[in-house]
Amino acid sequence: MSSNYQKLLNNLEALNLKHMREYVPNYIEIANRDELSLTEALLELTNQELDFQTNQTVERVIQRAHFPKRTSLEEFDFNFQPSVNKKEILDLKHMAFMEKKENLVFIGNPGVGKTHLVIALGIEACHQGYRTLFISCHELLLRLRSAFEKGTVDRVLKRYAKYDLLIIDEIGYLPIQKVEANLFFQLLTMRYEKKSTMITTNIILSRWGELFQNSEIAAAILDRLVHHVKVFKITGKSYRMKGKI
Repeated sequence: MSSNYQKLLNNLEALNLKHMREYVPNYIEIANRDELSLTEALLELTNQELDFQTNQTVERVIQRAHFPKRTSLEEFDFNFQPSVNKKEILDLKHMAFMEKKENLVFIGNPGVGKTHLVIALGIEACHQGYRTLFISCHELLLRLRSAFEKGTVDRVLKRYAKYDLLIIDEIGYLPIQKVEANLFFQLLTMRYEKKSTMITTNIILSRWGELFQNSEIAAAILDRLVHHVKVFKITGKSYRMKGKI
């Protein structure tokens, strides 16, 4: 015959409270030692399980965001990049820009830390419950163009438009064709004043006409992008050259 203790463990497993089940043996000793009341013991156990499930949920959200790596603002070397205002960047952790549906644009040469910052902010957004996606500009345009050619572009545009935060990395590294520019404009229009978008680019905004090979399309894209935007220009040296110069 099973003991009450074993029945408790079985019940917790049946309820899919596996973390609580693993924690119970040690916690019974703590509860007995500290003479905790039943209410205190149950509160601590449920807090442990709630924290575990919350962390698991956040982890799934982060994985679905498809970040190429994980970074944090704490790891960013603000001393190496004095052009980056530390207070301004750290304030973004509060996600006020998300509530205001503002966009963020990070401009700078390769290696200055643009992608590090947007990934760190994207991960923070995941922790705060925002549905996030990281994608390179090249991959995004490939997917949009492919959907356009297959006749499924409306569905694909709607999918990208639904993300609370869409992070588009590396605009400007490869040429953008007219049809791709039009699709990109449609996406930004669908997100305009509804969702936040983060962009990294090595091209200053005044030269986006060259990037999109059409000044009118570039102007329309910028109109949607910069109406509610914070622009961060990083003018420092490449992190990849750190220690080599």
